[in-house]
Amino acid sequence: MDTVGLTLIILLVLFGIGSIENRISRQDKRVARVEHKLDLILDHLGLSEPEPWADEVGSLLRDGRKIEAIKVYREATGAGLREAKEAVDKLDGAD
Repeated sequence: MDTVGLTLIILLVLFGIGSIENRISRQDKRVARVEHKLDLILDHLGLSEPEPWADEVGSLLRDGRKIEAIKVYREATGAGLREAKEAVDKLDGAD
């Protein structure tokens, strides 16, 4: 009887964790859509807001420290490695 109860508790916990992860994933996607729409609005209005990480990334690029610039970009934006590398390459002017 104890193993059955323990098994049920484990299954409920796993189900709860899966449910929470699903909600977080949906919220992340929703936030990304809102950020994209806001970026489109700002572009349409001709407004730009300097990114707080831009100075540090630019400084690292000028010093020839591209890998560190990619790392800073990833930490600041939450971007993946490929996306961060492409963005830093674009900032560096080397496509």
